[in-house]
Amino acid sequence: MSKNELTTSDRQSLATLNETQLSDIIKPLSNEIHLFDSFVAGTLQLEDKSVLKGLKVGDKLILQRENSKFDENTINIFTEDKRNIGYVPEKDNVVFARLMDAGKLLNAKIKKIETKGSFMTISIGIYLIDY
Repeated sequence: MSKNELTTSDRQSLATLNETQLSDIIKPLSNEIHLFDSFVAGTLQLEDKSVLKGLKVGDKLILQRENSKFDENTINIFTEDKRNIGYVPEKDNVVFARLMDAGKLLNAKIKKIETKGSFMTISIGIYLIDY
């Protein structure tokens, strides 16, 4: 047996691995690849618009697929504390939905926030997380 083989005889190493989140181990090895710029759609339909007041440029956003009867490619957008702020516009979501359905991890970041009266435009960059 070589030193590079993984074995179950090293119980201390396995215990350490079990106590550590896998994402914490992989995160330093990940790379974000910018795919596309878009905006957050549906902000006018939010029940709780207070979530929009706390947003700032640079915030990371979570993208999550949704089964919707209106659009089979719906991708919801959430803040890091899991508050919904809208969705990826229908005109932009087809390719991203296919990537996510194939198991690819995508996220977004706020690039620009513009307020015009009571309307807020949130520009985002969409990124592929590559390991």
